[in-house]
Formats: sequence, structure tokens, C-alpha cells
Amino acid sequence: MSKEMLIVDGLQYSNWSREIFEQMREGGVDAVHATLVYHENTRETLSRLGEWNRRFEAHGDLIMPVRAPGDIERARQAGKVGIFLGAQNCSPIEDDIDMVAVMRDLGLLIMQLTYNNQSLLACGCYEAEDSGITRFGRQVIREMNRVGMVIDMSHSAERSTLEAVELSERPVIISHANPASFHPAKRNKSDRVLRAIAESGGILGFSAYPFHLKNGPDCSLEDFCDMVARTADLMGIEHIGIGTDLCQAQPTSVLEWMRNGRWSKEMDYGEGSQANADWPRPLSWLRDSRDFPNLIAGLRRRGFDETSIARVMGRNWVELLERAAVPAGAGDVAA
Repeated sequence: MSKEMLIVDGLQYSNWSREIFEQMREGGVDAVHATLVYHENTRETLSRLGEWNRRFEAHGDLIMPVRAPGDIERARQAGKVGIFLGAQNCSPIEDDIDMVAVMRDLGLLIMQLTYNNQSLLACGCYEAEDSGITRFGRQVIREMNRVGMVIDMSHSAERSTLEAVELSERPVIISHANPASFHPAKRNKSDRVLRAIAESGGILGFSAYPFHLKNGPDCSLEDFCDMVARTADLMGIEHIGIGTDLCQAQPTSVLEWMRNGRWSKEMDYGEGSQANADWPRPLSWLRDSRDFPNLIAGLRRRGFDETSIARVMGRNWVELLERAAVPAGAGDVAA
């Protein structure tokens, strides 16, 4: 595969190891949005950051931190995979608005306002009633805009997402989900939400997590690429990318932490089925990061031109970060 094609994965949460970093490089991946935390509080988030510092030290020949958008190209030129960090919940800031700037300074580029439940900021997609953005949430959105922390609504409910778009002066993203018209999972998004995300200048990262796909683990590459094509017509080619949601080599205990956190004594099945109580069988055409060339080939067969493929596979993510992840009044200066 030609390395003229820049590749950015808008979401992974794997049991990080040298082998996985090597797979990323073998698949031509230039940068990955890595989930830092799910339900961790401020102190625990600092420990997760410390773990990443150790990884950058131990595997510095393979990976490097992305603290500003230009670091992705710097990683690419160095032959390394750039890692930019995100939170799948607002728990790292607890109830302290000052923690937004602190976490951004430490390298947290992206934060979801909710996971699946109601948070201090907004409503998650599994709640029966969507109360929208809270008073605290309005202040946090303003602060995230100021410091250049990207607002992610992947696990948020519809009203909350639409209100976040309306309130934010910067692009809002959905880093990993699919159109509900393709598969009606609660986590997938309506056309109204997708249009609003595009109008904000944001991006949808298409998820390859089987429970978010038609036919689950048997979803074909052709169906996936049809979904991409239809969404490009809806949102515009500039507003779509990849956010695989790959969770490689993770034990079931991690799935339980993602679903349950500390709030439930019982397994949260999400969609209401015990069938997803364990990790799903991987897609045959995207088993790990080495299979990214399959996506490029599938988009070519679907009729996308090279410029459009380059946008979907990575350029749109870089441009999004340039619009949304640079602090107000600052240039793109690497830390």
C-alpha cells in the first residue's frame, strides 16, 4: 500500500502493547485517537496519563504523543504512529471546571460529555428522558471551546447532541458511531443529528464495532462502504472519517468496566440483549489495524476517487483537529 495515503483512526481502546503498535504501523496507520478513560475520576485519570507516558518512553521508536494537530504530520514524517488521547466520559473533570484546561494541558484533546448515562453535563443515549445540556454543561462547552478540547457526543442522546452543537462555537464530533438508518442501535445517530454535526464543521467517525452494524459481525465490507457513500451524500465528504472502535485483546473485565463502571451491580446489556454480554466476533475484513488497506480497497471498489478516499481515511480528521483542537488565540505549536 502506498504511504501517500494518510490514515487516522478516530477511536480505539485496546489492551495496548508493542504488538498492537506494530500492527498499526504495518497497516499504514499514522495516528489514533486512543481512549484514555471511561469512568475514571481526576486522580485516576492522572494515573492513566502516567501509563501513556511510560508507553511513549518504552515504545518511542513506534509511537509519539499528539498534543497539537501538526504532530500527526510530524509523527508520519518520523515513521511513527501519533497517539491523541480522549475521554469517553466527563468524569476526569468531576465537578470542577478548572480541570478542563488542566486536562487539555496534559494532552487530553477530546472529551465526551456523556457515556451512556446522564452525566453532570448532558444526557446519555440509554436514558429514557433526554434532559439536554445542563447548566454546568453550558459552562464546560464554553471552556472546552476556549482551551481547544474537542466536544464528542458519540454516546449522547439526541436532544443533548443537538443542543451541544447549538451552544458550541467550535465543531462538534461523533468519533465512533453510524447512521441509525443503516442499523437502528441506540448508539447510532439520526439524520437530523448527522446534518447538525456537519453544519457545525464536525465529523462522524464510522464505527466497525459489530453491534453498530447491519448483520453484526457478518456485516460485509460492501455494505459498510455503501453506508459510507450514503452518509457522504447526507453530510458531505468533508465531514466523515473512520472511528473503528477497535478493542483488541481486552478481557471481559474491561467490557464490564465500560458498561457498568461503579454505578451498577448488574451487567448493563445496553441494547437489552444478553447476546452482547461478551466481546463480539471481529469483522473478517477488519480484524486489527493491519487490515486498514481493506477499507481503502473497498472504498475504491465502491467508486470513491482518490481524493475522497484520502479525506475519509485521515485528512478530514486532521482538518477537524485544526479547527477544534487549537486553543483560542494560539497557533499550532507542538508541545
